[in-house]
Amino acid sequence: MERADNPTRPAGQSSVDLLIVGGGIMGLWAAVHAERLGIQALLVEAGHFGQGASGGLLGALMPHMPDKWSDKKQFQFDALVSLEEEIAALEAETGLSAGYRRAGRLIPLPKPHLRQIALGHSRDAETHWRLDKHEFHWHVLDAAPVPGWIEPSAAESGFVFDTLAARVAPRALLNVLRQSLTGATHVQLAEGVAVESIDPDRGLARTNEGDIRFGRCMLAAGHRSFPILDGLTEGRKSSLGQPVKGQAAMLKADVDGRLPVIFRDGLYIVPHENGLVAVGSTSENRFDDPLSTDGQLDDLLAAARAMAPVLVGAEVVERWAGLRPKAVDRDPMVGAHPDHPSLIALTGGFKVSFGLAHRLAEAAVREAADMACRFKLPQSFTLVSHISVISHKT
Repeated sequence: MERADNPTRPAGQSSVDLLIVGGGIMGLWAAVHAERLGIQALLVEAGHFGQGASGGLLGALMPHMPDKWSDKKQFQFDALVSLEEEIAALEAETGLSAGYRRAGRLIPLPKPHLRQIALGHSRDAETHWRLDKHEFHWHVLDAAPVPGWIEPSAAESGFVFDTLAARVAPRALLNVLRQSLTGATHVQLAEGVAVESIDPDRGLARTNEGDIRFGRCMLAAGHRSFPILDGLTEGRKSSLGQPVKGQAAMLKADVDGRLPVIFRDGLYIVPHENGLVAVGSTSENRFDDPLSTDGQLDDLLAAARAMAPVLVGAEVVERWAGLRPKAVDRDPMVGAHPDHPSLIALTGGFKVSFGLAHRLAEAAVREAADMACRFKLPQSFTLVSHISVISHKT
């Protein structure tokens, strides 16, 4: 077994208060919160930390539209605002960079009616995108705020410049989280530990390294959480979730990392530090090989180069594919199983995991420890809500 800096051998551990299964963005944030709260926890990962969908390239932290405000949009807004301070604290603690920047988002408006819709969103943002000293905007502009970054002909009716959007370097943030747990006094980490079965009622997990007994078990294993939850959910009429394949690429170009993210019709162009630009991503419900890239990524790259001509001729330094966890009701899936209260879900983030994981993990860890949480999860995020959806499907 490949072991982390503060290793443990699960087979030799009689019990742990909280077993966290899965070492991606959700599991690592859960471990950080468990350490902060003084909870005895063990984080196990079948491979190495961050090797799944969390170890991708894009890192776009995009807010919902500011119209039709809801508890879900408020939760996401609060999370996106708070993430900046959370990351700053971890960076100060570890001395490492997570590649975070509130760079904003640029959206071209190719049709006049889209400009009218955007003007309505601008008014909505002035109302809803405020929190304490923070104030963000959905500007509608005649021209791009930065010349030479986006093709002007892509936006005959102007541009939206959203000042709330941000980006992070996914692998760098995972490394910051991992390093923050070095020398942890309450949390232990183990790689190469594959959970083969979970019996929540007996508090027992069987792994390739032996049995682990637990008080509570948190499933943060991405799409691999769904089959386990399915097997413990009686009366369901469909699966609680599915893997969705995404493809992305990283380019090396003469681009300033402070530039805003470009977004249009599912295409993201995300400037990072050191002239790197991430392009993505596909959303494929059907696929043959989850880890291969193909012509769909080529099409994305062609669209990105047409949208941002500075990328023409830029070297592709990495092509990436992976599986993201999409819950049946699309929203994240968090909380105790109604029939097995010792089993806590923390998965289903799909495209929003990096922006919400710190808050979702805090809520899940506090629920596992029977501690009050300082904020409330939207009802549609709860595991109970997702189970209700699949129990009433016809």
